[in-house]
Amino acid sequence: RMGGVLREHDRRGVGMKATGRQSAYPVEPLILHRWSSRAFSGEPLSREALAPLLEAARWAPSSGNLQPWRFVVIGRSSPRWAAWLDLLSPGNRGWASHAGALLVLVSRRLIPDKQTGAPRVSVSHSFDAGAAWVCLAQQAAANGLVAHAIGGFDRDGARLALALDDRHQIEVMIAVGHPAAPETLTDEQRAREVPNGRRPQSEWVFEEQFVPDPF
Repeated sequence: RMGGVLREHDRRGVGMKATGRQSAYPVEPLILHRWSSRAFSGEPLSREALAPLLEAARWAPSSGNLQPWRFVVIGRSSPRWAAWLDLLSPGNRGWASHAGALLVLVSRRLIPDKQTGAPRVSVSHSFDAGAAWVCLAQQAAANGLVAHAIGGFDRDGARLALALDDRHQIEVMIAVGHPAAPETLTDEQRAREVPNGRRPQSEWVFEEQFVPDPF
């Protein structure tokens, strides 16, 4: 509140439902609107449509402004499209095959030391790359596109395909494309085509002392 008046930002966020989600506190509606759908139209994603998403990733926060994220783009028209699909787990391959493009998010794990110039392991390379992914995903949602991060794939095969050295680490693959109706999915996939909720803050916010989860 500013001067006792609820800002427009808050009016839009308070209690707003998006894709069936409802926030406990005011948040930007786009945060609730973004979710990882599996329904893609199969339409190729043009570089003009992809560029704003990558531009959003460009402006992600980064420790020391090192920007350690790297995105490799594989479009549907690429001769390597089928080979990259084969690296996905069978459960992911089925729906991701209808994406407009696949992205491979790589982080640079070795960076030059500011004092000596010698290479050292960055403590935040994955964290920073994750920030870039979030910016990309939010921009995709804002542009009416779908972006779904994929962890289930052959990482060794992907490293080999990209000829990565030890300076770099594969984080995730990302399916990006135009949305389609849930009816285009298989029965099993459609059963999972529901935006997930989130655990309340009371389960993961701690005052001064950490409390581990009971495993």
